[in-house]
Amino acid sequence: MSPAISAASGGRAVNIAAYKFVTLDDLPVLREAMRERTLALGLKGTVLLAPEGINLFLAGSGEAIEGFLQWLRGDARFADLQVKFSVSDAVPFARMLVKIKREIIRMDHPTIRPEAGRAPGVDGPTLARWLAQGHDDAGRELLMLDTRNAFEVDVGTFEGAVDWRIARFTQFPSAVREHLHELQDKTVVSFCTGGIRCEKAAIYMAEAGVPHVYQLEGGILKYFEQTGGAGFTGRCFVFDERVSLDPALAPERDPAG
Repeated sequence: MSPAISAASGGRAVNIAAYKFVTLDDLPVLREAMRERTLALGLKGTVLLAPEGINLFLAGSGEAIEGFLQWLRGDARFADLQVKFSVSDAVPFARMLVKIKREIIRMDHPTIRPEAGRAPGVDGPTLARWLAQGHDDAGRELLMLDTRNAFEVDVGTFEGAVDWRIARFTQFPSAVREHLHELQDKTVVSFCTGGIRCEKAAIYMAEAGVPHVYQLEGGILKYFEQTGGAGFTGRCFVFDERVSLDPALAPERDPAG
C-alpha cells in the first residue's frame, strides 16, 4: 500500500473523490469495466461517466482503493487524476453504482468545456494568505463566491462568502447574469465541495465578462486538507452517509455508529 493511503486509512475505510474533464467516447465499454473492477475490489460509491469526463466517489479498504487507482491510472486518459482522501470507520455508501450521464456535473451549457481550457486556479495556501491579508497579491478586494446549492451553503461556508441561494447548479448561469455588475472590480474566487462545479463556474464567469476570476483548486475538501480550514465557518456538506466533514475531514456522522 502506498504511504499516503496507508497513513490516511490506519485500518479504517478510505474515501476518495476525484474528477477529470476528458473526452470519453467508449462509455458503455468503460462502464462495464468500471463496474467489474469496483465490484471485484468490494468498493462502494458512485462513478459518473459522460462524454465530457469522469466524476467518482468511492470507499473501501486502503488496499482496494489503491488497487482501483492503479488500475484506473493505467488508462492514459486518467493517468494524472487528482484524488482527495478522507477516512471513516465504515464505508458511507450502501451500494456501487456506475452511471452514464449527459454531463458529469449538469450545467446545461455544453459549450463550457474545461478540457479545452480552464480558468486560472488558486491553491489553498495562497487563498488562506489572501483571506488573512484581505486582498489578493494585486491589492484587489476578494469576493468569495459559493457555487453550491443553498442547503449545502447553510451547513458551512467561507466567512463573508456570497451565495445566490440557488437550488441547483443549472441556475448558476442566470444568477451570474443577474449579478454581473457586482463582480467587475473584485478578484472573484469560485468554490465548491471538490472543485468540479467551480471548474465550469469560473469558465462561465470569465466568458460572461468577469475580468478577475479564479477557481479554488480541489474545492473545499482540498482546502481543508491543505490549510485546516482557515476562514471557513461550519462544516462541508457531502452527499453520503457522513452528512458533512469538519476542517479536519472528520465526519458529522460516521456510518459505523
